[in-house]
Amino acid sequence: MRKVNIIIAIVLLLMVGAGTFLFSVYGNLVKSFIYPPQENVNILVLGKGGVGHEAPDLTDTVIFISISDKKISLISLPRDIWVPEIRAKLNSAYYWGKLPLTKTTVQKMVGVPIQYGLVIDFSGFKKIVDSLGGVEVEVQNAFTDEKYPIAGKENDSCMPCRYETVKFKKGKQIMDGETALKFVRSRNAEGDEGTDAARAARQQLVIDAIKNKVVSNPWKILALKNAVMQSLETDIDSNVLAGILGLVKRAKGNLVTVSIPEEFLINPPVSRRYDNQYVFIPKAGDWSEVQKWIRGE
Repeated sequence: MRKVNIIIAIVLLLMVGAGTFLFSVYGNLVKSFIYPPQENVNILVLGKGGVGHEAPDLTDTVIFISISDKKISLISLPRDIWVPEIRAKLNSAYYWGKLPLTKTTVQKMVGVPIQYGLVIDFSGFKKIVDSLGGVEVEVQNAFTDEKYPIAGKENDSCMPCRYETVKFKKGKQIMDGETALKFVRSRNAEGDEGTDAARAARQQLVIDAIKNKVVSNPWKILALKNAVMQSLETDIDSNVLAGILGLVKRAKGNLVTVSIPEEFLINPPVSRRYDNQYVFIPKAGDWSEVQKWIRGE
């Protein structure tokens, strides 16, 4: 498995970029950086479609991040998890209650407090990649998606006009923001590449490419910060951010990225119970097994 997942590494890189900027302006944040006020911080990261998409507040990316001075853990949650409290999928929790409701919802699943949240829209994702001058991605599997939705044409009376065909060949290629976005969001390819698992793997490839681009050229950090700050919503203030950066530094690159194992989830038959939707529910009937897995038990 690749080291990083969508938006997550964008967020980590954002924190580095924003932190660099903040330290250059506010010297008193250095104390929080050197002496983090918390030993462990849990953050919920969401990626939404944003303006120009049919459902701008649906969050197709949901990631729980736990940061300590020993390790950074990134856990991707399926957007199709059924949430009985709102009678909808997890990806609509932000629509109904913004960050507070979404944090509370995911907290019940993972079994640990979530102190902070970050939301970034996919227009920001494009800006991030373009701010770096594009990224080099090694496509693992070629695929064609003949129903990639065209932003702004979701309600076109001409059904075929709502979509375009996107194709990707196997091998290394340079992607600009628009191309990278299509690569990570495509969900209608035939075969295995049309699955959520494949989409998550493609997201990891692109974020890994972003990370590599920044590492190879640290001067890109400020450009990255400027691009991300335009499309970011968060409840993390500057002092907390400095403390988180301190923890990230102490973790020394010990980064673990995983998704909730399929063995803990089941896909029940489409029925009225789930509003006739394709959903996932916990196999055990509750989230206890997932919580034990997260705790390493």
